[in-house]
Amino acid sequence: MAGKSFSLQIAEFIAKTKENVDFTVRETLHKLDEKIVARSPVGDTKKWLSLRPYSTWKRGKKSGKVKTMLKGPAGYVGGRFRSNWQLSVDAPATGVLGFVATDVAAAIAAHGAVLKGAKAGHIYYLVNNLPYAIPLENGHSKQAPIGMVGITVMEFPSIVNEVVAGIKK
Repeated sequence: MAGKSFSLQIAEFIAKTKENVDFTVRETLHKLDEKIVARSPVGDTKKWLSLRPYSTWKRGKKSGKVKTMLKGPAGYVGGRFRSNWQLSVDAPATGVLGFVATDVAAAIAAHGAVLKGAKAGHIYYLVNNLPYAIPLENGHSKQAPIGMVGITVMEFPSIVNEVVAGIKK
């Protein structure tokens, strides 16, 4: 920095700091997005069970219930929940998406424009507006018995520290 005026040195420092803050926001947002989407369960009808009554007699007593496999609706494809995470800036997204992908990368790719342009000074929302999102977060799925969002929120400080540690000095 020798030979540069003090004001130019300060201006460069401010620009570099802003770049680092924007990078931290962008990378933290990307890591949060990846974790939440990857932890989102994908419906698999092979794992769906139901307790259904049946009317056979055992040892003189009517037996109670039996586990039976459920079938999904005709043409059912799992992945709607994972695909319905919507990333937006300054206002939460509304509605649901028709896009279905079981692949984490494909679901996150839909967030590319927001992730690429992310910078400090904005509020970012990652929402899933499907009616069963809250039950899934509350452990309704054996694939995500402790949810997706709550556990990721608990990891937030370590995610930020990891991103900041990766910034070149």
